[in-house]
This record gives sequence, structure tokens and C-alpha cells, in this order.
Amino acid sequence: MEGQKKLNRQIPYWKQIIYVLTIGWIVIWIYRTVLTPIYPIISEYFGGATDAQLGHISSFYFLGYVCMQIPSGILVDRVGKKQILIPGFLLFGLGALVVGVAQNIGLVFIGSVLAGLGCGTYYGVAYSLTSEYVPVSKRSLSTAIVNSGTAIGSGLGLVSSSYLVGTGVLPWQALIFVTVMLILLATVMFFYFIRIENPKTINNTKADVKKQTSLKELFKPRMISAYILYFSTLYTYYLIDTWLPNFLETEKGFSGTSVGLASSLVFFTAIPGALIFSRIADGIPKKKVQLIILLEIVAASVLLITVTTTNQTILVVGIMAYGFFGKLAVEPIIISWLGESAPKGSIATMYGVFNFFGMSASVIVPSLTGKISDLTGSKIYAFYLAILIIGIGTSLFYLINRFMGEKKKILD
Repeated sequence: MEGQKKLNRQIPYWKQIIYVLTIGWIVIWIYRTVLTPIYPIISEYFGGATDAQLGHISSFYFLGYVCMQIPSGILVDRVGKKQILIPGFLLFGLGALVVGVAQNIGLVFIGSVLAGLGCGTYYGVAYSLTSEYVPVSKRSLSTAIVNSGTAIGSGLGLVSSSYLVGTGVLPWQALIFVTVMLILLATVMFFYFIRIENPKTINNTKADVKKQTSLKELFKPRMISAYILYFSTLYTYYLIDTWLPNFLETEKGFSGTSVGLASSLVFFTAIPGALIFSRIADGIPKKKVQLIILLEIVAASVLLITVTTTNQTILVVGIMAYGFFGKLAVEPIIISWLGESAPKGSIATMYGVFNFFGMSASVIVPSLTGKISDLTGSKIYAFYLAILIIGIGTSLFYLINRFMGEKKKILD
């Protein structure tokens, strides 16, 4: 305990938050990706589970995650961040444990829903903490560092399960149990490093929260434009996350380990892209909207080239370029930009609504892409749809913010 106090004096609290939240995302994304590469093994374990049933594992997780966004945001603002995050992560661990001990696929679905509900408490806590404690001049870069945990966790989950389970070194349940241990370790870190709010402060602001957490506050044009853009961004991201490996194998001639390696490049090139563009955004705080629009246009253009080319080298370069310019590069800038105008006293609620709309794409895109593939015989049309959605979302984001900017000038 004395060592902890000494650490608190040496490292500013906002930096401690960054370190701890990054670890939290790493753990969450290890869980999200650890089963994906070994679906055939899981299918065999459960007596020949169908592809639809295997897809339900992710769908049920994301359903629980999305459903928790708005309720958890409201609870965080009214009860406190630490008070919601720790029970949430314990529920996450319980859900993962249920998946690990399940003897039938139905229990896996139940565990997935519980894990999703538990993880659903994390987003609002994470980004309300960065919005409240990280200096404005460091906010985009700090958010990018926190977000890099998603790329690191994804890489670790994909590689560990492909190698350790795919080669028969460990049973698939072993990695789930390791993940449960990581969840518990992360919970201990949250307990020691995240400060608990003063109950008096929480009670004194309850009236303000109730007053300010209204539809009018949460659905201002600026907020709506961010919700639309985030849905568009995540639609493409989760299309790539769930269907890119299959697309490369069935339509682009990739095979074996090259499929996993090519797919993982999206995550690994995302880290430098996120750090570079977030640093640029912090240096031009008045130009964040323009930077966001530029990144969205470049990402959509790169994706179009990537899915239409017949040259595998260009395709791999395109995948790397999308990672560099895409979701993980633009997301920290959107989050920090949106936080600048969040309703006072209801930041977590606002981020909960924001992530609810964005993550709704993760529920829609897997099944819709499968349906498009069944009807047309190719997934390329699903990628065309995603590019169109980015175009529409970016256009609406631009028009709404330009209109609001001109309106502000007239009022001034």
C-alpha cells in the first residue's frame, strides 16, 4: 500500500488512467478474438455446431454489450465510475468462465451475453475518465494510446489461439481460463488505481445530471453527426473484423497462415496511424472536423482499391493502409472532439449513447453480409455497401457541422 501511494505521487493521475485503461482494452479484445480463429475446433467439440451457431457466439456477446451502453452510462454518471466498472468486469469474468466450462452450445450463448453485459460498462467509464482528467492538449493522443489496447489485444488473441489451440498445444478452454485470470488481474488494477468519487459530490450533482441528461442535450446536431459518423465507421470496421479472412480465402486466393497474417495487418498498422494522427489533432484543435473528414475519405478510397484489385501485393498494402487511416486512427479524434461539448455531469451517458449507435453496426453487419453473400455469391457487394455507408455518414457529418458553424457565425 505504501508503494502504491509513492507511485501515485510520482506519476500524475491522468497518466495512471491511460496505462490502466489500455490494459483493460487489451483484456477485452483478447476475449473478443480468441475464439474466432478456432471455430472449427469449437464446432467439433460441441458435436458439429453449425456456422450460424458459431456466429451466434459473437452476436450474443455484442447484443449484451450494445444493450448495456446507455444504462451503464447513466449509472456511471449517477453512481460513479469505479462503482460500476468493477462489478461490470466481475460480470465479464463470470460470463467468460461460463463459456469455458460449458458442455453445450446453449451455455456458451448465455456466457457470451453475460460477458457482453459486463464489458458494456467499460466504454463510458474509460472515455469519461479521459475527458475529465487528461489535459486537453494531450487528449486525442492519450485516447489513441488507450485505443491501441484494442489492436494489441486483437493481435494477442488471434495469434495465441491460432498457434496454441490450432496446433493442439492447449485445449480451447485453457485460453478462456487464462483470459478469466487476466480479467481478475485487470479488476484488481482498477480497484487500486482508479479513484472513487466523493459520495457527497455524486449526491450534489444528481439533480444536475437529471436536469442535463435530456434528449435535447444528447441529440444536439453536433452529437447526432458524431453518432451517424461513428456508426458508418464501425460498420466497415466490423465487416473487416468478421468477414475479411473469409473474403481473402474464398475470393482473393489466400490460404493457410497467410489469411490470418494478412487480416492481422489491419490491427498492427492501426497503432502508428492512431498515434500519429491523434498527435496532429492535438496540435490543430480547431481543425479536428476537417481531419476527421479527410481520414474517412482516405479510408474509404483505400478500401475500394483493396477489394477491387486482383493483385495480392496491392491488396496487402491496401489492408495495411486501411489500418493506418481507418477506424482506430479516426476514432480517438472523434471521441476527444465530441468530449469537448459533452453535457456537464453526463459525459458517460453521452458516450454510452454514442457507442450504442456505433456498436449497433457490430450486430447488423455479420448477418447482413452473410445474407448479401448468399444472394449474390460474393461478399464484395457487402464491401461496396460499407464504402457507400462511409460516404453517406461522412457527408452528413460534414453538412451538419458546416451548417452549425455558419449558424454560429451569424449569431456571433
